[in-house]
Amino acid sequence: MIKSMTGYSKKEFADKGYVVSVEIKSLNGRNLDLNIRLPRQLNQYEIDIRNLGRSKVHRGSISLNINFEPEETKDIFKIDFDKAGAIYDEIYELNTWLKTGDKVKLDNLMSFSSMFMAKQEDEDTANLWSVIRSAVQSAFDELDKMKRKEGLNLAKDISKRISLFNSELVQIQKLGLERIPEEQDRYKEKIARLFENDEIDEQRLQTEIILMADKLDISEECVRLFSHIDVFNETMKDKEPSGRKLNFLLQEMHREINTIGTKASNSVISIKVVNLKEEIERIREQIQNVE
Repeated sequence: MIKSMTGYSKKEFADKGYVVSVEIKSLNGRNLDLNIRLPRQLNQYEIDIRNLGRSKVHRGSISLNINFEPEETKDIFKIDFDKAGAIYDEIYELNTWLKTGDKVKLDNLMSFSSMFMAKQEDEDTANLWSVIRSAVQSAFDELDKMKRKEGLNLAKDISKRISLFNSELVQIQKLGLERIPEEQDRYKEKIARLFENDEIDEQRLQTEIILMADKLDISEECVRLFSHIDVFNETMKDKEPSGRKLNFLLQEMHREINTIGTKASNSVISIKVVNLKEEIERIREQIQNVE
């Protein structure tokens, strides 16, 4: 099943005292490029988040942004009263030595809050990671749903174009078979005119005609193209990501079309070859969006 590489999801989870927000943006990319922005407290879990992302997405440029805030401010910070008291004494002695006459106020102490207020990181970080992991998984699942929905639209358009491509190729194959006898007669007359005053070796002439007819025969290219189309349609149904394989098949199809264009000396076939090339490019544009 085809999935688009473009998508967006945002999830918010509230659990274990935290509100976690996870936002994911997915854009086209040749390979998987996972850009993660997360709070400092979760730096140690970046590899786990990255591995989780790789298990959910196979190709594309992914931006993953994680934010959190506590549901309540209670017990988020713990005051070390011994350190706070020591800082108070130092400020008091400084005022006394400078003879400022100022009293030590709470605002003075808060300037040094980083020295006596510490976050309860151990237990909180473990709880926070548990919530974030669930939120990230849910956000990726939501992203996958959106990519599958967009993939259905892509699949419809691509299948329609492949069907048109197949119909046009059937006509080219028919024209190619019809023109072989005509080309044989044309080349026979041309060679006969060149040697009209000389004796012609009929056996050699027939050999040359067969060789030229073989060069003009496009049946093998048509057969290979039909085979590529069958594989293309089957690949569209694969459960695994198929963008790279589909792109490779398009390259092979384009190569066969070029060969047909080179061999064809028929104006109708040449026009149809141009139409097929244009259709290939339209399909290729769509395939660039497929994971």
